[in-house]
Amino acid sequence: MSRSLKRVVLVLEALDREYPGAGSTLEYVNPFQLLVATILAAQCTDARVNIVTKEIFRKYPDPKSFAGADLGELMEDIKSTGFYRNKAKNIKASSRLIYEEYGGVVPNSMDELISLPGVARKTANIVLTSGFGKVEGIAIDTHAKRLSYRLGWTCENDPVKIEQGLMNLVPRKWWGEVNHILVAHGRAVCKARKPDCGGCVVEKFCPKAGL
Repeated sequence: MSRSLKRVVLVLEALDREYPGAGSTLEYVNPFQLLVATILAAQCTDARVNIVTKEIFRKYPDPKSFAGADLGELMEDIKSTGFYRNKAKNIKASSRLIYEEYGGVVPNSMDELISLPGVARKTANIVLTSGFGKVEGIAIDTHAKRLSYRLGWTCENDPVKIEQGLMNLVPRKWWGEVNHILVAHGRAVCKARKPDCGGCVVEKFCPKAGL
């Protein structure tokens, strides 16, 4: 095992012990609801998304319902999540494709998912991993991006390049968990504005600690 790989594994093991069972905090009952919730979660807290989806999943229970929704009304329904115009357009368009092209069933391959409006690799990875139990990559959101940089795992800024780098660095058995434990640590300790380096279980492995 190389020195860099060993350090990565030690970090992952420490964070896994710190946040046992870490997983998505979005509330959903099927892959389609997870897809919608993940689109809404961009630049929005999961707590706010869960409040919004509790209402809209009653109003629009399936892809057909979202596809037939009045766009202006849907925008109003999700307004509190921010960037609601683009989110509403993407959810409606993706729902139409899922209903018309996939028989109302969310596709379960990376290529098919990223062909849906508003779905990039981050969202696709989340849906595949948490919705279907399939691991094809590593979801890179704002927390994973920030912590990967601070830990010295990447010097890239583009999420796709960060993911490619981590897939070469992180053992495959960890791919499905990396995002969840980095998000948990990012929310609890390694915050964007003021990280609590003194309370960090992986401080000794972090080149940015104290900076």
